[in-house]
Amino acid sequence: MAVKAYVLIKAHVGKTRDVVEGMRKLRGVVSVDSVTEPYDAIAVTQAENMNGIGDLMVSMVHATVGVSRTVTCIAV
Repeated sequence: MAVKAYVLIKAHVGKTRDVVEGMRKLRGVVSVDSVTEPYDAIAVTQAENMNGIGDLMVSMVHATVGVSRTVTCIAV
């Protein structure tokens, strides 16, 4: 059964558009939208298991240019 997570993203000032465009290219990101404060974007992600969500966050999301901070909320 796949694991779904919502990722709340804070971007560096002026980088929200770059973050959203970069996130849309990542495998495992189902959708991403710009939102109003306190976060700059919210992404819906999906992976085979919890390790897959962890790998997605560490190796791809955090490496996206402009990402300052994230909060990951696993869907239950």
